[in-house]
Amino acid sequence: MSMLHRFGTLALALLGTALFHLAGLPLPFLFGPMSACLIAALAGAPLKGMGTVSILARTILGVAVGASITPEVVARIPQMAGSVALVPLYVVLIGLVGVPFFRRLGYDPVTAWYAAMPGGLQDMVIFGTEAGGDGRALALIHATRVLVIVTLAPMILAVFYGAGLTGAVGAPLRDLPALEILLMAAAALIGWKGAERIGLFGATILGPMILTAALSLGGLIHSRPPAEAVWAAQFFIGIGIGVQYVGVTFRELRSFILSGLAFVLLLAALAAVFTEIVTLSGLAQPIEGFLAFAPGGQAEMTVLALVAGADLGFVILHHLTRLVIVILGAPVAARLMGVRAPPGQPDAGAGPRQRR
Repeated sequence: MSMLHRFGTLALALLGTALFHLAGLPLPFLFGPMSACLIAALAGAPLKGMGTVSILARTILGVAVGASITPEVVARIPQMAGSVALVPLYVVLIGLVGVPFFRRLGYDPVTAWYAAMPGGLQDMVIFGTEAGGDGRALALIHATRVLVIVTLAPMILAVFYGAGLTGAVGAPLRDLPALEILLMAAAALIGWKGAERIGLFGATILGPMILTAALSLGGLIHSRPPAEAVWAAQFFIGIGIGVQYVGVTFRELRSFILSGLAFVLLLAALAAVFTEIVTLSGLAQPIEGFLAFAPGGQAEMTVLALVAGADLGFVILHHLTRLVIVILGAPVAARLMGVRAPPGQPDAGAGPRQRR
């Protein structure tokens, strides 16, 4: 039955992609499957994620980023230091705004803490659940954050920054040397498994990125993954966002998802402020500044940077800095500040908990 649900999800995603493509809508390989799966999930359809295939899709993005790290990009890292130095302040301000926000809505201290942290969805859910928070609430709040940012960011890029969103994501498969394709495939698999073995966070993206960057800097590869591979990555990432909402109840829709939507508005305001700071001070170009501080997921921001023709090295360096700060700092700061789950909490999915 699980396999049947998976095939049904795949067929639905393909239909969504085809409809978006025929309608001439932007990013059909991302928004088509995402929209189709989101609507079906909220309608109660028994969808199923793609499992290992989705993980492989993320490794493609890691390779794309790594291939963009050339000697020229490395030489420019000191020039990026000014805007990267603002990322810790950005994270702290999000926490100062977000934790009281979720506490006021009635969430317990641990859930409020990890709901406010702008880290990776999986990492924040795991950390928060292990600390005694509400895993279901955290999953839906962070999924909503990613969904809204991914949906609105292209519109903002097009309307306010004049981005065409038609940037070449890569050369066609037929135009790339076979040896480079083999090296990139090897970097994806070896980098992913090697990073997992040493316990590196974000192993599916960071492992392939590091290994491909080494190949790029060594002059062994000179191009990004083929366009077909990047489109496939967008497709499976779109499915992954949509199926997060499978089994959502009306109570969860009203509480967790509305909480996530409201929090995104606060995040958007902070992101806009920091984008203006780095742009007006000359630390970044407008499109790169916006994408660097947009609090979306690392994989999703990579996709948007690719299609917007942005400086991948600049954008990803800022997101990596944010994720490192949150993943390493959030659990430590929670312990230092005595953030603990109150005893006798209700089951996950019961809605925001009363303040203690």
